[in-house]
Amino acid sequence: MNEEARQIHSYFREHSLPLPTTIAESIAQIKTFALQEFDREIVQKQLYYHTRDHINNVQRRADQIFEVVCPYWSASNQITAIDISRRKLLLDLCAVSHDMVQVFIAPTQAHAPRRRQPGVSEMATIEQLLDYINQLNQLLEDAPKSPARLTDEDIAIIRDAISATICAYDSTEQAIYQPDLYNPNKSLSPVARILALADIGALGIDGVEVYHQEGSLIVLEENLDLIPLILDGTIYSLKSHNFELYQNIQKRLLNRCRFQVNFAKSRAARLEREIADFPEGAISPLHEVFKYLNPTAIAEVEAKTPTDESATLEVLLQFFEFERYINFKTIAKDSLVLAPDD
Repeated sequence: MNEEARQIHSYFREHSLPLPTTIAESIAQIKTFALQEFDREIVQKQLYYHTRDHINNVQRRADQIFEVVCPYWSASNQITAIDISRRKLLLDLCAVSHDMVQVFIAPTQAHAPRRRQPGVSEMATIEQLLDYINQLNQLLEDAPKSPARLTDEDIAIIRDAISATICAYDSTEQAIYQPDLYNPNKSLSPVARILALADIGALGIDGVEVYHQEGSLIVLEENLDLIPLILDGTIYSLKSHNFELYQNIQKRLLNRCRFQVNFAKSRAARLEREIADFPEGAISPLHEVFKYLNPTAIAEVEAKTPTDESATLEVLLQFFEFERYINFKTIAKDSLVLAPDD
């Protein structure tokens, strides 16, 4: 047993926790660890979009997809009820932990967004999560056949599922997508495909209002320099006091608006290909799950989102409704209690 595994063992002893005896208990313990780490990230890195709300939404959306597809797995007789149950446990774990670590590139200028390099946060999450899982498995080394141990196959599913959420930019569509869903050389598990679809499924599953809410939260998370300007009201007088900064922020928000329209169109255009690998009988019900990826909803996004070059900063601020989210998130973060470092 290495030093890190000994620390986990001490944690179990100090908190009078019994070692897991089932896979469900192990996954519950790993989820607890992931959420504790995630809560630290939320506070330390001032996260507005990547929060418990996002995790809950991804879990809910993943559950909706799973419940639609599950009966067709059962009917195929190609997978046992026990295996289906294990898939569900792994899916839930991946939904909880997939954004556990957030790595940003700091802006080089005072008034510029911070960025996440594609794949860096996800790889850091995988490394930290699997390190904990391997340590937990070591605690169970005296019982190598213990049902509480995560298998090599489980670990591969977790790795592939979180990797599947990595996004890339399509310059033609001017939107992001998840390349693993299109890689012919990669045989994705159902867990990976469901997690990926749930992660960016806000518009399709939850509708236009939630889609716009998530967009506002992403802007705040990536543009922390806006927050003090909004809180003290300075942003509303920039046109007369700092026109250069006024134009800077106007351009950033306008670019985000245009992206949101393009991303909505992209999600609708890609749905058919992205659900094609599920059982044939599940395809039609899945269209009902993603019921907002239709021309009416896309037209609503276009109609409500200011994208014209003449859109003023005032119009853009009215669209994003930042005060609504800053006030709520500030209260939520102030009330967040973190577990002590062990």
